[in-house]
Amino acid sequence: MIKPRVLGFWAILLCLTGCQPALPAPVAVSEPEHFAKILYPEDNPTTIEGLALGKQLFYDPILSVDSTISCSSCHLPELAFTDGRSVSVGINGRIGKRNSPGLANIGYLHQTLFWDGRADDLETQALHPVADPNEMGGSWPLLISKLRRNENYWPAFQRTFGLIEIRELTPDHVGKALAQFQRSLISSDSKYDRVERGEADFTEVEKLGHAIFFDLADEPDPEFHGLPTGECAHCHIPPHFTNQRFFNNGLDEALLLEDFKDIGRALVTGSVYDNGTFRTPGLRNVALTAPYMHDGRFNTLKEVISHYNSGGQYAENRNANIFKLGLSPDQEGALVAFLHTLTDSSFVNNADYHQ
Repeated sequence: MIKPRVLGFWAILLCLTGCQPALPAPVAVSEPEHFAKILYPEDNPTTIEGLALGKQLFYDPILSVDSTISCSSCHLPELAFTDGRSVSVGINGRIGKRNSPGLANIGYLHQTLFWDGRADDLETQALHPVADPNEMGGSWPLLISKLRRNENYWPAFQRTFGLIEIRELTPDHVGKALAQFQRSLISSDSKYDRVERGEADFTEVEKLGHAIFFDLADEPDPEFHGLPTGECAHCHIPPHFTNQRFFNNGLDEALLLEDFKDIGRALVTGSVYDNGTFRTPGLRNVALTAPYMHDGRFNTLKEVISHYNSGGQYAENRNANIFKLGLSPDQEGALVAFLHTLTDSSFVNNADYHQ
């Protein structure tokens, strides 16, 4: 099993300052064998220069209008690239609308991004926070002007994208660099992965949680007969524990579909039936990414499991897999224990991902 890593960033920076290759140098990000391969855009292959530039931009507050907020302000590596807040906080303490999603394995999530799916890919996703008044609060013309004048960034963009004239630098180049860094954020060494590879065993409690999560009550193993189903894996499908689709998971009662305070996916599709539906988040490192849901309403995994066990609130478009599960307190605890096995310490401690 090849452990996912990219070329060390010290080596990257050394090459940028010493080698200065005429053309960007391609680099292959090592991927786990049991993952489907990342779909790299033809016009944005990963390069040594692009990784280094993307990482620098990710941690630099220059992207915000007042140079106080960076991408990393809402995506902290030690919290699996979330921020620990119910909803994110932007420039001047402005309160955002939704919870900051984690970035683990985001390069594999090739369908629409954000809670409402308004971005088609990582390159596009990276452009949204800069101009959002509640996040970085800037404007792209202003930011591009700052980057063109910057004695470090203009040469870096030249090397990365083969630019010749300063007027060639556009927001697309910023999005591409940030996307290259984000595609390198690969998590595949949790206890769950080690069990799957035959390198570890679940505890009895974790094993029970695993059985409930994957609805193993109907499997031949008599140990699981009579277990209630968790209905979790319908939406949280391995290896990334998401199906990348949009659902109403029963968070709020809505006698009419127009009653939702946050209409979610409908902001993009315009369909009233999408009101109150949100993208299924991936669960890797979920024990590190509290609070939970699109609005951060639940502080603990126990609260999340209790919500699903209750059957949720009524709405016409509530997903069919949301109903009273009948889990005992011990079974709820077992599900929480299993979710903790998705924590990948090597991912959150990977020096290549830190500033």
